[in-house]
Amino acid sequence: MPANNNHQDRFAALSTLLTGVFLLLSPPASAQEFSLLAGPLVSGSANTYSWAAGYREGLGRFAAWSFSWLNEGHIPDHHRDGVSLQAWGRLPLQSDRLELSAGLGPYRYFDTTAARAGGSYSNTHGWGVLWSMRAAYYFDRRWIAQAQLNHMQVFGGHDTTALLFGIGYQLEAKGEPGPRERAVSRTAKVTNNEVTLMLGKTILNSDKSESATAGIFEYRHGLWRYVDVTASYLHEGGQIQSRRDGVAVQLWATRAFFDDRLTLAVGVGPYIAITQNDELPQHRTGDGRTSALLALSASYRLGQHWLTRITWNRVLTRYDRDTDVIVAGVGWRF
Repeated sequence: MPANNNHQDRFAALSTLLTGVFLLLSPPASAQEFSLLAGPLVSGSANTYSWAAGYREGLGRFAAWSFSWLNEGHIPDHHRDGVSLQAWGRLPLQSDRLELSAGLGPYRYFDTTAARAGGSYSNTHGWGVLWSMRAAYYFDRRWIAQAQLNHMQVFGGHDTTALLFGIGYQLEAKGEPGPRERAVSRTAKVTNNEVTLMLGKTILNSDKSESATAGIFEYRHGLWRYVDVTASYLHEGGQIQSRRDGVAVQLWATRAFFDDRLTLAVGVGPYIAITQNDELPQHRTGDGRTSALLALSASYRLGQHWLTRITWNRVLTRYDRDTDVIVAGVGWRF
């Protein structure tokens, strides 16, 4: 997405939250791995960088699945990132210390591109397929060295290929190096009721990355063992090209560990703008008030009632006003 200091802010926030997402999909006594990787990316004659953060869980000795966030760097006139869910076939070798695997799955991307008619930039969303090959060496009970080749084949956009290197960490280690085969299920709900007030920053996904102060008030309720629902009020600030205030309802996949002190979640749902002011030329007001809200969140419970929470939100619009809303605050459990 748009570059420099705001891009670095997003990377730091996403790294923190995605580390949580790698954990959230399983309870503490499970077989989850999380990883951070980076390396070169090519697209046609263009060269740039890529980084990825991912969560991976076994489905048996020879299969696994993963969730990843990928950033495709800065190809000229394109700043693209997105999420992917992949199924993997894997082959353990050398007493399980070496694992070779191949993965395939859908890729949902979000791109800030060169201008369309009447604007200086465009927010483009689309679908593709992520093909991957991975080599991982479990040199310790928890730590993993890995290399991964990603090919992003997208519909209506440019294909890219990235060679990434990085490290992984296995939360629940075996007695010897090597991946666990499966996770263990949870029997109780993660959340009862919570209210949280959070403050932070809104970053417009434009060619200039304008920013403003943001705030969110959230009510969260646990529906089932792994599912929460939230109702939120968002204030995106007024010092950017488009000011929005609105309400959102989201469903969350949620997990807890460390005796339920730390909880992680990924959520999605509709976001309806109540106030929507657009300062662009021609005084356009957008093509609609309903957007999608994708979010990653982590909370730490300080005692029976108090908690702290950090959340990264991506507002996905239909009128070139995508934003990142990164907030943190304090909440009350009851």
